[in-house]
Amino acid sequence: MKYHIVTYGCQMNVHESEKIAGFLRAAGYAEESGIEEADIVVFNTCCIRENAENHAFGNIGALKKLKRRKKGMLIAVGGCMAQEPGKAELLVKKFPFIDIVFGTHNVAELPALIERKKREKKIVSLLEDRAETEDGAQPVRTSYPNAWVNITYGCNNFCTYCIVPYVRGREKSRSAAVILDEVHSLVAAGYREITLLGQNVNSYRDGETDFPALLDAVASVEGKFRVRFMTSHPKDFSARLVAVMKKHDKICNLLHLPAQSGSSRVLALMNRRYTREQYLEKIALLRAEIPEAEVTTDLIVGFPTETEEDFEQTLSLVREADFSSAFTFIYSPRTGTKAAQMDGQIPEEVSKRRIARLIEQVNENTRRKSEAYVGKTIEVLCEDYDAKKGLYLGREPLGRMGYFASETDRIGEFVQMKVTRANGVSLYGELL
Repeated sequence: MKYHIVTYGCQMNVHESEKIAGFLRAAGYAEESGIEEADIVVFNTCCIRENAENHAFGNIGALKKLKRRKKGMLIAVGGCMAQEPGKAELLVKKFPFIDIVFGTHNVAELPALIERKKREKKIVSLLEDRAETEDGAQPVRTSYPNAWVNITYGCNNFCTYCIVPYVRGREKSRSAAVILDEVHSLVAAGYREITLLGQNVNSYRDGETDFPALLDAVASVEGKFRVRFMTSHPKDFSARLVAVMKKHDKICNLLHLPAQSGSSRVLALMNRRYTREQYLEKIALLRAEIPEAEVTTDLIVGFPTETEEDFEQTLSLVREADFSSAFTFIYSPRTGTKAAQMDGQIPEEVSKRRIARLIEQVNENTRRKSEAYVGKTIEVLCEDYDAKKGLYLGREPLGRMGYFASETDRIGEFVQMKVTRANGVSLYGELL
């Protein structure tokens, strides 16, 4: 039997799909590139925002006719949306042709659920907590020369707008020894960039080993490779972490540090546990020690009660923190979160106007910083080939994508590229 996985959402979900594929392969299933030819279709869903859910709903619904033609096809829906309170029942009611619904805590159980389906009409299996951290998984990695490595699962922060703690559970850290074994194996297998993943990666703790200590150990592994990590929470960002970043050339000096808002009043309502001033102090600490460091962020507009003054403070934060880029979002109410019940919900037209201005400011930063690269030589880790452009591509340490021509396959190689022009976050150049 053949499987096909459809993935929505963040890097955590991408890596989780790699693990799902690993569990299915270990059970004897083979990958199929197309949905129509697959015997098992797995949707790994996201629920962080309403449009992510709507996208998944639309694609699941589109399989109704196919399922009618292929009665033996199994459709399984998992991930964050399936784990969200009340959503499993809604999925089964809305799409009665779904065979299996499984949550975020029992990914490893999917092959067993498929076997159960041979004896049962429909299966809904949602665990309240992660029984184990899936250290036995052998992921089918899809992003060579990059590799994702989970170090934590879940989140304890309970930001008032966020559903993640409710669908991912409370924070759990993997064993430092297991993580280091995984990194050693990946480097030995030829992976050239390791990204440490967690909902709040810098809250990691295994006994006496906290995140700076773990990062130090990972970057001390022998071999030519880069280290990245995401996502960091500002409240857990420390001088010790900066010291480790400064110590190792392997660690990319790109920090993704979600601010969410530039207004201390809004940050308090979000339960972010830092002020605007404290956030800027952390940025100043980083740049004092590592002047070349770049910072990217997440920003939300239209949070309940957000005033024009609050929004202007977010705009000014973009300028003052000098972000190189940002993921920008209109606030999306999530049922079950505190923010969804707050008074002062912002009209959609106001939020749309604000985000347009925010994107304009972020793009101005991005253009200015990218244009400063022209004439410089950068190291690019080649990741892929863009057939449409006829160019190879890969990232430089600070996260910009570099495009270049080459007569030979350079995927998986570090190359030196002289930048000749910039376009947004993309750089174009010539190999040296």
